[in-house]
Amino acid sequence: MKRLRPLAQAASIAIHPLGVEELFGLFDPVFSRRQLRGVVTEVVRETPQSATIYFRPGYGWRTHKAGQWARIGVEINGVRHWRSYSISSAPGQHPSVTVTDIGEVSSTLVHNTRVGDVLFLAPAQGEFTLPEEARPLLMMTAGSGITPVMSMIRTLIPHQKTADVVLIHSARTEEDSLFVDELRALSAKFPGLRLVENFTAESGRFDMSTPAQLDAVCPDWRTRAAYVCGPEGFVSDAEALWTRSGTGAAGLTIERFHTDLNAGEPGAGGLVTFELSDKEVEADGESTLLEIGEDAGILMPSGCRMGICHSCLTPLRAGQVRDLRTGEVHGEPGELIQTCVSAAAGSVNLGL
Repeated sequence: MKRLRPLAQAASIAIHPLGVEELFGLFDPVFSRRQLRGVVTEVVRETPQSATIYFRPGYGWRTHKAGQWARIGVEINGVRHWRSYSISSAPGQHPSVTVTDIGEVSSTLVHNTRVGDVLFLAPAQGEFTLPEEARPLLMMTAGSGITPVMSMIRTLIPHQKTADVVLIHSARTEEDSLFVDELRALSAKFPGLRLVENFTAESGRFDMSTPAQLDAVCPDWRTRAAYVCGPEGFVSDAEALWTRSGTGAAGLTIERFHTDLNAGEPGAGGLVTFELSDKEVEADGESTLLEIGEDAGILMPSGCRMGICHSCLTPLRAGQVRDLRTGEVHGEPGELIQTCVSAAAGSVNLGL
């Protein structure tokens, strides 16, 4: 090592003013030891409002499990924004995320992403993954909820001869249905996948107020390992059905895209001081601290925006906050709080 040091110093002088990191970055845009990155390799338009973005990840990326999600960072007007997206590709392939145009970050990804663009990444994570032992599966999805399940389908169906999967997918119309052509082709080719399509604009929502409709399309649903992913109402209806049926929610694996937050207490807020930004904002007690900060023009750390990924953790310097999921008021100086699900409960000082 000692003999190499003079060589490294000489190389550093030769490439000045670039550092070694910047020099390698000229040849490979995803090379970085400080920030995980991916370069876009393909963009596939799924529907007019959605696209699948494939990327080649750089150093530090570990192969995901089917059904997991990852945080993706994009720069908009010079500010880096992060959002969480389910990975839709099977493990072992170039990872992909399928994004629907909802919100500024998603809209930018859907309409402005081009091959060669560089995305900022965080490692894949999540527990919405396939069982370790093979068993019959029931998968119920609605809208974009098909995305993580598509990764599972692509992993299982073409490669496991004993796969036994019933997929019930709801979309507003056939044109809005993601991956519809691929799913129909897989279902036609592999008997291990039975596809049940439900277009709500024609036949209404899949009825889970009673087990009748599910009994009709999948009579042995109570004995299958069940996966449900979609909007909050869809997932909650499934939870209630499983509970009422006596099978219990233990056999149900769910993935939510949104979390219901309580309304908080009007007038129970107070003055929020963002100490490092030197700003003060009057909070109403109902809005999240993330929303309060962003409205004030403060660059707030954020991720899933529903209290799952903990990317918004921020030091509470003084005061207390209300958890809008549970209504609990808590907080001690130095405690890390989730700004995406917390509202001010009186005056609050944050380390931002």
